[in-house]
Amino acid sequence: MKRLPKYVNLACLLLSSILLIVLLSSCGRSGGGGDNKQVIDVDMIVKMDRGDYWKTTKLGAEVAAKEYNVRLNFLAPENENDVEGQIQLMEGAIKRRPDAIILAASDYEALGQVTDRTSYYDIPVISMDSEVASTKVKTFVGTNNYEAGQKAAERLVELTGPESEIGIMNFVQGARNANQREEGFLDYIARFPGVHVVDIQYCGSDEKLAYNLTADMLKRFPDLDGIVSLSAESSIGAGRAVDELGYGGKVKMIAFDNPPEMLELLQEEKVQAMVVQNPFNNGYMAVAAAVQAARGEKLQDRIPTDTKLIDLNNMLWPENQKLLFPFVK
Repeated sequence: MKRLPKYVNLACLLLSSILLIVLLSSCGRSGGGGDNKQVIDVDMIVKMDRGDYWKTTKLGAEVAAKEYNVRLNFLAPENENDVEGQIQLMEGAIKRRPDAIILAASDYEALGQVTDRTSYYDIPVISMDSEVASTKVKTFVGTNNYEAGQKAAERLVELTGPESEIGIMNFVQGARNANQREEGFLDYIARFPGVHVVDIQYCGSDEKLAYNLTADMLKRFPDLDGIVSLSAESSIGAGRAVDELGYGGKVKMIAFDNPPEMLELLQEEKVQAMVVQNPFNNGYMAVAAAVQAARGEKLQDRIPTDTKLIDLNNMLWPENQKLLFPFVK
């Protein structure tokens, strides 16, 4: 066998060394756009520390944090109504001076002032899930809540008919996403003069209160044809009241999000459809946007994540199964 010249062997050895150095240096980097070795500190402040929706949001955020070399600090008050608690969490974050803050504001107006203060310290803020009254926010990541409200209204009118009485079980009064869902729902209903919204209640994302308010609504309006519940917690409480009080199937119901309780009622045809968001994507994309903002990169004004209206006919579609049964720690 013919031997290679010495200079060829040396060239091969040099090339191998260069490739090894490149490989080792790339191993120290995070994947998927994480081309900066520096760890980025991000505080994510959401509405509450429980519920499948927020657990799935956190899971998406954690996946992105690993990919983009982010040290994620996940924070939330115990209850979605604790607006003051969320303001205090924002104040604490400002004192810590993270590289970016992600905020899912419980109250559109109340969180505005503390969000404005982040600009004094050059801390970029990403708004996620529900917006906040501040011009300092770099972008909004989340559902088109007005459109989601319209989807719910369209299906409920199909079920109840153009001459009907409908009730709304909303969650936190003052939360931007709650207001937008309700507004979208009412604007669509306004197209039908014979459809009357007879009652609107706010349960403060409290399942037990949603149950009691729904039970009272069913009692006060015996001719009620349909109910829409605009969040996971309000859906659990309202759905349980409709079921336990014997109105399942008689009063048509559209729920929001995909708690296990609603999936069971959907299969039993006591809930007719659910407007399902993508909280995993919300968490993932919010962290990705926070990294861009921390690096001073320009962002779109809005980064939308879609909703799907899921019923018995399409719940087994593969793409819908991913939404209905996310892996939750």
